[in-house]
Amino acid sequence: MNYVAREMKPATCYPTNTLLNASGHSLDITLRVGCRLTYEATGPAALVLNMNLQPGDLHAVQNESLVLGDRLPVDTYTDFHGNRILRLQLVPGRNVITHDAIVKVSSRPDNHELAPAAPVEVGRLPMEYLRYTLPSRYCDSDKLTDFAWQQFGRIEHGWPRAQAISLWLHQNIEYRFYSGRSDISAWDVLQRGYGVCRDFAHLAIALNRTFNIPARYITGHLPDIGVPDPVGHMDFHAYVELYLDGAWFTTDARFHSARIGRIPVARGLDAVDGAFSTIYGGAQLAYFQVWAYQIVPGTVNIGDPVDLSLRVDNRIPIQRDF
Repeated sequence: MNYVAREMKPATCYPTNTLLNASGHSLDITLRVGCRLTYEATGPAALVLNMNLQPGDLHAVQNESLVLGDRLPVDTYTDFHGNRILRLQLVPGRNVITHDAIVKVSSRPDNHELAPAAPVEVGRLPMEYLRYTLPSRYCDSDKLTDFAWQQFGRIEHGWPRAQAISLWLHQNIEYRFYSGRSDISAWDVLQRGYGVCRDFAHLAIALNRTFNIPARYITGHLPDIGVPDPVGHMDFHAYVELYLDGAWFTTDARFHSARIGRIPVARGLDAVDGAFSTIYGGAQLAYFQVWAYQIVPGTVNIGDPVDLSLRVDNRIPIQRDF
């Protein structure tokens, strides 16, 4: 399949600025999310992309476009974790990938419907979730067992312990911009005491897995709804989902606070599964831009220039569509 752009629209058109999700809750905030990536290829090279938006109960994609360079050959598949993957053959020189989407989200924060409960016993876990209890490349939970039990073993199992882990990481691991590395694991992060969001996620996953709680790595967009960010950072953000009492709970040690408008892009065991791109061959990432901001419905279309003067988040109070 060869294509330049793909546009996806919901089968149902909604005449108002608000729509309802499957549970009947209003999706009352409009976001624009996307990214632009430029790769310079110096020889034969392939690129695996993982940037398609995941479905979810608290958001609905209204319009989406994915432009894959100048008619780059592409294959698609869905991996074990439900990620929709693209494999491209790059051409020599400059290759530009642009994703852009208008998405409705709920103004309700993380976990708003979920009553925290005890974890599911291993013998009753869905078989497909057992893998999320075991060590992985970046989440070496087997090295953290002694620390985890000494630090959190006396705390009630389940959500209280997960929250204690998140709070401890938030208070004891320094968030340090541009400190990310692709060769360090959760154990390494604990030893050095600082990292970026992927490091917080890896360590939270590893610690929860020591207690047999299924934990998976999430990469996605996180706008600043109701949370002023003076610097205005926009990037893919990594956080964690934990399986408790039949549902997936969001936990994010980087911020340790409920947030609004998360849009997951990739899920998996760790950053190996959640990487937005993987390069094979003679190419390098030359330019990288991500956007995730709230807009007034109807003021921005996909493909428009990114104009942050039109954003209506990054402030208090929250502005809804109606």
